[in-house]
Amino acid sequence: MDLRDYLRVLSRRWCAITVLTVLGTAVGALVTYTAVPEYRAGAKLFVSLQGGTDADTAQLAQGNLFTQARVQSYAEVAASPLVTRHVVKELKLDMSPTQLSGRISATVQPDTVLLRLTVTDTRPERAARISNAVADRFANVIRSLERPVGAETSPVRLSVTEPASVPSAPFSPRPIVNLALGLLAGLALGAVFALARETLDTSVRSTQALTEFLAGFGGPPVLGSIVHDPQTTRHLVAVRDDVHGLRAEGFRRLRTNLQFVDVDRPPKVIAVTSPLSGEGKTTVAINLAATLAETGASVCLVDTDLRRPSTARILGLVRDAGLTTALIGQAEVEQVLQSTVTFSVLTSGSVPPNPTELLGSEQLRAALLALAEKFDHVVVDTAPVLPVADASVIASAVDGYLLVVRASRTSRDQVGEALRTLQHVGASVLGTVLNMASAKEERGAHGYAYEYRPQSHTTGRLSKLGGLVRVGRPAPSIDTAPALPTPGGERDVQVTDVQVTRAEEVLQDGTRPVTAEPSVQR
Repeated sequence: MDLRDYLRVLSRRWCAITVLTVLGTAVGALVTYTAVPEYRAGAKLFVSLQGGTDADTAQLAQGNLFTQARVQSYAEVAASPLVTRHVVKELKLDMSPTQLSGRISATVQPDTVLLRLTVTDTRPERAARISNAVADRFANVIRSLERPVGAETSPVRLSVTEPASVPSAPFSPRPIVNLALGLLAGLALGAVFALARETLDTSVRSTQALTEFLAGFGGPPVLGSIVHDPQTTRHLVAVRDDVHGLRAEGFRRLRTNLQFVDVDRPPKVIAVTSPLSGEGKTTVAINLAATLAETGASVCLVDTDLRRPSTARILGLVRDAGLTTALIGQAEVEQVLQSTVTFSVLTSGSVPPNPTELLGSEQLRAALLALAEKFDHVVVDTAPVLPVADASVIASAVDGYLLVVRASRTSRDQVGEALRTLQHVGASVLGTVLNMASAKEERGAHGYAYEYRPQSHTTGRLSKLGGLVRVGRPAPSIDTAPALPTPGGERDVQVTDVQVTRAEEVLQDGTRPVTAEPSVQR
């Protein structure tokens, strides 16, 4: 993966990254506002050697080096029991010497003999008082440790150069730091999560990914991709409910590509299936039938999913009389056909107890053969391939299969297993369809994506004028083609583009209502 791939993954998983970033920031805020404020007070000490008045420069330099070497060890004594036990007893603190030791820190400034003692406490006044007490006791302990045996004084002297003062603001928590750390941690966790999900995700996301997988698998081509529409439940038949939408155009491309699958023997009976249920095979079958009917061809949609039939429910047809009714000999196929105005439908009929046996019978082959002779195209909606054998048993009765793959849900393993199952029974797989594809993914694959809707000319301008256009007296002579009289004897009115344009110009001025007077031809 290169940088663009990583950026594409992060943009695809932006929702998860945003959620984790917000959660990280929320944790930082929670830690900030639930933590007990802590204050720090520090005292600074200067460490020196006591010498005679006649000490020369060399002795002072040697003493300075000695002090710098020793002061590192002094810092470890600051939190020792020799200091804390006395301070706890002197100040009568409600804590043990060990607890006080955890609140003391000693730091030495590099290449100096300055030592800083810091005490952390929940109360600012007590932090300053403890810090000064620790500094005084620490100085006495060091002098005692450095005093030679039998000597009255110690050569080492510790002087408090800066006593501790009461802190005005808490040292912890730090809201800005905590929020920044929470935000960065959440952002990093979101990025790791996105990359991990992408690595572990084996689903097919785009047409390009499906094409690359099928090429490596040696499988059929990708004949089309249908973009996801949140309004699918209201636009089930795309070519009817949203004529020029992206979904409708996707089905039209699928129809066109099917014509080039086998130009010598074009498939007539096409079975539409999918690896698993819930991948949109039924809606693809319905829209494919509607799209084929757009060309003026006679089309029949057959629902052979005898376990979970849904064609009748989607199209609002009667389900109880259909394919199973004809297969058991209670009616002829022509008697149970229903119409959706543009194409015919043979619903599933009553759900049988033995769907696989019915679909593998000679009666089904005879029914599909009769429909193939009657119609130009027969689209067969079948059960999914992997759960049951219903889809594969009709292989000898259809010309080929169209495998529907749902974007971001169907895995590569499921696609490969479905293809192997169909190939095992000698079925011809015409191609695959990527259903519910992301418009963003497809735009990234093709470089652009847009809705190409026809421009409205005279009809659009008339609709803008609305009720302001009415038939009046004949206008001055404008050459137009004569119109035929209508069957009811009424005049057939023709509104010319010139007159509509004039009406629009006056309407845009907003000065007065407009009445367009079209020329009337008998």
